[in-house]
Amino acid sequence: MSDIAFSRREALAGLSALSLTACAGTAAPAASSPAPGEGLHAIAQRKGLRFGSAIAYGAEGSDSGSIGNPEYRRIIERECGLVVAENEMKWQAIRPGPDQYNFAAFDAIVRYAKAKGLDIRGHTLLWHRPKWLPEWVNTYDYGARPATEAARLITSHIETVTRRYRGVIHSYDVVNELFDDQTGAFVDTSLSKAMGSHEAVVDLAFHTARAELPGAELVYNDYMSWEPGHANHRAGVLRLLEGFRRRGVPCDALGIQSHIEMRTIDRKTGIGPYDLKEWRAFCDDVTGMGYRLLLTEFDVKDNGLPADYAARDAGVANYTRAYMEVMLAYPQLRDILAWGMVDKYSWLQGFAPRADGLPQRCCPYGDDYRPHPMRAALAELFAGAAPRA
Repeated sequence: MSDIAFSRREALAGLSALSLTACAGTAAPAASSPAPGEGLHAIAQRKGLRFGSAIAYGAEGSDSGSIGNPEYRRIIERECGLVVAENEMKWQAIRPGPDQYNFAAFDAIVRYAKAKGLDIRGHTLLWHRPKWLPEWVNTYDYGARPATEAARLITSHIETVTRRYRGVIHSYDVVNELFDDQTGAFVDTSLSKAMGSHEAVVDLAFHTARAELPGAELVYNDYMSWEPGHANHRAGVLRLLEGFRRRGVPCDALGIQSHIEMRTIDRKTGIGPYDLKEWRAFCDDVTGMGYRLLLTEFDVKDNGLPADYAARDAGVANYTRAYMEVMLAYPQLRDILAWGMVDKYSWLQGFAPRADGLPQRCCPYGDDYRPHPMRAALAELFAGAAPRA
């Protein structure tokens, strides 16, 4: 398919011309304006950083964290310099069959971003988990030459997507989440079984992306984190990145999702526990190999904090400060993206519910579209960060 051009007229039309039933809903409630002063991206940009967020597709007027929600758009346009589609570029969204593509929802997001002067990241060219691949991939008949057919599916997907958005998207999560987080072992898919190894799959994905996009930032993205219990996951990621360097795989950066969590509370600090020494050693090893860093999906699980909103908001802000102070110390870090800006639209409300049934206070803004203390913490951290070259 040929490259796609996005005009302002197309961008505005895209907000109302398309409709996805899953995102439709009642109009968003009346809300106050975003926080006074500069937006987070403007503050970050002075230090050579960029701040952005995930955003979804939704029909105009939908009560969702989407381009169709005027109040949500207002926060995105004020606070962000770049966006990433929450789900609309993943295989299960754009590839309903082996030789079929549906870009309608993602095109609408890209049109919106272009109309508002926002950069856009690509997420993801391959999510290597059976659970998150279309069912047709999991049950596919690869025929008499399975490795050849699997390579064709991967190559054609990456070529089709990158050619469509050439000149528009300059940073891609090429491969997402290869590892079992408990063991650090590769997770098999029908693709890796057909090709004979995980290395064959991931190496092909990166080499294909580089051939199509010589100047783009190519990223491996995963959710290994700094809390206790992630040692095996981190070790698996390090082995992967070391293997890339040995084999000449063109990966430029590690995307650290940064879904940080407080499932329990450390009495000494009043926030969630974390393995600071081990986490710094991991980041040092990654950057020591020449990789850049991105924080691609930031939010904070508040499960271990008390029910009181003020106490929770303070705890989330303090945990944010502790984490971001560590990460902003790395000059290799440039991009920081939240995985949504408003609590009620966060994936965590369904994925990681609190035992007391109360909503997570996990994003920079609350359900009333007013800023949380987390937002102020991010502004202070960006303002105090060391300038990037």
